[in-house]
Amino acid sequence: MRVLVKGAGVAGLTAAFELATRGATVTVAEIGPCLGGNASWFAGGMLAPWCERESAEQPVLDLGRHAADWWDVATPGQVTRAGTLVVAASRDAGELERFACRTSGHRWVDEGEIARLEPDLADRFWRGLFFPGEAHIDPRQAMTALHDKLVATGVDISFATDARQLSGFEHEIDCSGMAADDERLRGVRGEMMILHTPDIALSRPVRLLHPRFPLYAVPRAGHCFMIGATMIESQSGEPVTVRSMMELLGAACALHPAFGEAGIVETGVGVRPAFSDNLPRVEARGNSVAINGLYRHGFLLAPAMARQAAELVFSHEPMELA
Repeated sequence: MRVLVKGAGVAGLTAAFELATRGATVTVAEIGPCLGGNASWFAGGMLAPWCERESAEQPVLDLGRHAADWWDVATPGQVTRAGTLVVAASRDAGELERFACRTSGHRWVDEGEIARLEPDLADRFWRGLFFPGEAHIDPRQAMTALHDKLVATGVDISFATDARQLSGFEHEIDCSGMAADDERLRGVRGEMMILHTPDIALSRPVRLLHPRFPLYAVPRAGHCFMIGATMIESQSGEPVTVRSMMELLGAACALHPAFGEAGIVETGVGVRPAFSDNLPRVEARGNSVAINGLYRHGFLLAPAMARQAAELVFSHEPMELA
């Protein structure tokens, strides 16, 4: 069975993996010149279904709870299973209570256990929530590893390629995100920064709750940290705004003042496709299947969406697409 996958973001690469493991002959067509440059490249990489349930519907937890296992199989060595730590300043203690009421899979931790989990946060927070079942990956390393594995197993990945110019496929999976011809989609802008400082070490993603400026800090290699949190209803891909940069940096310093001396390695913007309910969809139209609307849950939900799409493809008799 020959299948064309449109898009080499996280949705496209995971779909290609699911198809290839089932025996399909897969071609991935990406309009961009190389791997990266899309919303997936600027993701946090948190595989945190229980934390995300705080603001997301139950399907996000149901679909995402096995994501870490999927990434472990597809990209061995890329997943760090260290859980997630959620903290708040004393004045924002109510935010912790609210977060706890809306989530599960956690336990309360006191000042001593926070210090044991993250020694550099010792004496900074007296209470928090620990989600031991969660994990994280570096999205760029994971996408690169998945790309290389797909190529090694015979998947043809073509960059700077317009999928409309290709033919001879029995099925196609559209993973083109905001570029898809779907008027139901809206763009949700996420802004991020990568900071470098040797003065802080974190073993896991840390979420700092705040009623206006919540923040997450995800450790990366080389004493780097991905800092993010913004969700702006906009399709603009313009650079990070001054306001967002000030808010992100202020929240980072509230997590640990040493971030005030960190170097700003990179800033970035990703526009994430979302439907009105912020839930992803896998939809079949004849021999074409669309995966879209991953919103802020790309790496968390892409594996489950890819499995659903592959099952749809293999449940239909192939017919060559024009």
